[in-house]
Amino acid sequence: MLSKMLKGKLHMARVTHAELWYDGSCAIDSDLVALAGLREFEQIDIYNVNNGQRFHTYIILAEAGSGIISLNGAAARMAQVGDRVIIATYADYSEEELQSYQPKLVYLNENNRVERTANVIPVQGA
Repeated sequence: MLSKMLKGKLHMARVTHAELWYDGSCAIDSDLVALAGLREFEQIDIYNVNNGQRFHTYIILAEAGSGIISLNGAAARMAQVGDRVIIATYADYSEEELQSYQPKLVYLNENNRVERTANVIPVQGA
C-alpha cells in the first residue's frame, strides 16, 4: 500500500509577479526549489492565504537567489502580487519508505528569504 504524503513545501511565500500572458505555470527561485526538494515541471498545489484560493500548476525555474514567485498564465488570476501563498507537493510512499520519511519544509519571510527549515510541524495545541 502507498500513502500520499507531503513531500516538500514553501510556507508563506510572497507572490512577486503575476504574468497573465506568460506560459502557464509558477516560476520559483531555483534555490528555493532545490531547498524544498522540488523539481522543475513538478505538479504543485498552491494555497493562497489572502483569498483562500487553492489550485494546481507546475514549477518552472526562476533565477537563483532572486526570490521570485511568479504566477503565470491562468494561475495569474488566482492571486495578486503581494499575496502570501503556501506551495506544496506530494508523493506516494511505501510502508518501508515511511520508516525514514521526512518532508522538506521551508519557511519564508515577506521577502522570500529563508527564515528556517524543518521536517516536522509542532503538534497544534488548544
